Amino acid sequence: MNRILIIEDDLALAEVLGRRLGRHGFECRLSHDANEALLAARQFKPSHILLDMKLAESNGLGLIVPLRQLLPRVTLILLTGYASIATAVEAIRLGADNYLAKPVDTQTLLAALAQMSPPSRQSELDEWVDEAPLSPKRLEWEHIQQVLSANQGNVSATARQLGMHRRTLQRKLLKKPAADHRCQ
Repeated sequence: MNRILIIEDDLALAEVLGRRLGRHGFECRLSHDANEALLAARQFKPSHILLDMKLAESNGLGLIVPLRQLLPRVTLILLTGYASIATAVEAIRLGADNYLAKPVDTQTLLAALAQMSPPSRQSELDEWVDEAPLSPKRLEWEHIQQVLSANQGNVSATARQLGMHRRTLQRKLLKKPAADHRCQ
């Protein structure tokens, strides 16, 4: 039986993930903070770990190295509601096997967990690093889209969260930069 440690500070989401994965044959253990997670990993000895990037008082990226040292053969997947290329590269560089954006559907999650021998982390990292960096306008656009999505499309709430006037945000939303426009 596969054993999975779910490190997630959102209690409701952790329980939902635990129930979903339990129905697919995983023995689940939940952990809600960094210290508890390291203790649970040492005692439970999971075959898989789902790690939230933004824990209440810490960053999940900081747990990757200690978890990897403790359990070198574990399949470690970083989950985040704040997906970006920079954090994906950093997560893979630190030792995560995969990086998924929340909300994640069950089939995508199971496919990532079933990955028996992940592709070389270095080759995956090289693929992302070889890409030309996004232009500053494109990075801003991507960030605005993430915040807008987190606010369910509410422009006023997004503008408040970004610290800009609503009209300024609306103008920026109208000026979508080209998808393939990269810095040289």
